[in-house]
Amino acid sequence: NCAIDPPQLPCPRVAVGSHGPLLLLLLLVEGVCVDSYKPVIIVHGIFDGPQQFQNLSRFIKKVHPGTEVTVIDLYDDLLSLQPLWKQVPDFRQSFNSIMKNAPDGVHLLCFSQGGLICRALLSTTSNHNVHTFISLSSPLAGQYGDTDYLQKVFHKTLKKNVHFICYNKFGQKVSICDYWNDPHQRRSYLRNNIFLPLLNGERPHRDMKAWRENFLQIKKLVLVGGPDDGVITPWQSSHFGFYNSSENVVEMQNQEFYLNDAFGLKTLDQRGDVVACVHSGVKHTTWHSNFTVFRNCMEKWLT
Repeated sequence: NCAIDPPQLPCPRVAVGSHGPLLLLLLLVEGVCVDSYKPVIIVHGIFDGPQQFQNLSRFIKKVHPGTEVTVIDLYDDLLSLQPLWKQVPDFRQSFNSIMKNAPDGVHLLCFSQGGLICRALLSTTSNHNVHTFISLSSPLAGQYGDTDYLQKVFHKTLKKNVHFICYNKFGQKVSICDYWNDPHQRRSYLRNNIFLPLLNGERPHRDMKAWRENFLQIKKLVLVGGPDDGVITPWQSSHFGFYNSSENVVEMQNQEFYLNDAFGLKTLDQRGDVVACVHSGVKHTTWHSNFTVFRNCMEKWLT
């Protein structure tokens, strides 16, 4: 609460950050409203590491001074190809230590493959205090495309043949296989992919109810992506859309996991807590260094 005289004047707001309790006391005495921004946890994508997110960290601190921003330094660069169920527990350890020191909650901002790691964190962590989950150009409904990233992993392999590599116990030890979703190999995807079908509730498992309840603890889900991404295929996967067997895109609201509310997406949407932000003209590797994207799609949700 702010005591302002006269009352009709706007209340100036100051981010305390790490300036200490003395400044906080002085500001309160002077009648200044004090904002303490929630910490932001960033999870990088495939072939990435903390160095790629220096611009994004600066953007956040510029508009919300004093914000604690942590880019988790795990499974960087080629190590990002490790299986996702191996990565998730290690990310959770860092994630939990930040949450414990943030009683008012945290924001989770996750790029590309990192968006799937964050989904797994949210689903498998009970009593987390994530307020906003921003998924930045992430293949949330899967990946199916002949892209440069695919060629880095499986040289000269066409997308129609990747299922031979991915849908077995050996392929599932490579991260990209954990969300490879071949629309022409639906039965094999559901049977042999041990990551994404579980997250999406497409394959029943004993923890489905608990995972759904955990995911629904977030207050806001922000989905960011665009048609010129060049890597996420189809690009609508960043908004939970995906191909049918004819490779026509089925939008989020018509996906089976949405209609069944398998992991809580429909409930979030009906609560008014799903925000979709579409930006054209942005290539995959530039989402996190584009200030316009930050201002339009992320800034307002990181308070």
